[in-house]
Amino acid sequence: MNPAFLYLDDSMLVVDKPSGLLAVPGRGEAGLDNQASRVQAAVADALVVHRLDMSTSGLLLFARGKEMQRRLSHAFAQREVHKEYIAVVDGLVGTEHGEIDLPLLTDWPNRPKQKVDFADGKPALTRYTVLERDAARGTTRLRLEPVTGRSHQLRVHLLAIGHPIAGDALYAPPDALAKAPRLLLHAQSLALPHPVDGRPMRFHSPAPF
Repeated sequence: MNPAFLYLDDSMLVVDKPSGLLAVPGRGEAGLDNQASRVQAAVADALVVHRLDMSTSGLLLFARGKEMQRRLSHAFAQREVHKEYIAVVDGLVGTEHGEIDLPLLTDWPNRPKQKVDFADGKPALTRYTVLERDAARGTTRLRLEPVTGRSHQLRVHLLAIGHPIAGDALYAPPDALAKAPRLLLHAQSLALPHPVDGRPMRFHSPAPF
């Protein structure tokens, strides 16, 4: 199955990854089907720049060739890439917007889980804005802006403030897990300077939930 390219030029490409598909190759035969392999079957020089969790849907950026991969990776490292996510979380978030500033570390006995760790964790910062509260369902729709890019950052940060993402099979307690058939987390917006001429690029993918 060929991926549907949202953008493609000689330097980079953007696809909309579905939930349930690995971003990069994983273990075993099941890991052979992934977004990177599908992209590379159509564009041989495509290289991974960043990742999304298997359960997360949304915008995924690839570089074309090693030099473009280096430039785009540098843009991520310099925080020149702006990402926004949509999430539906359990419970009614009380504040209209805020920041979650909690250091994260791999929970080694329970890999691939991450955890908040004030002693050894790496700095992690997430900004959130309430878009809608659904009192009947007991959920809140949020716009999320990860300032840092730690593994599982959004999922662990929201869990830490008492609002796990609905449908999160890895972190959510049973009641929050039961509120959705999938993880309700979607990478909806990606903005960055073009790796060749620096012109501003912005891509958008509406959340499918």
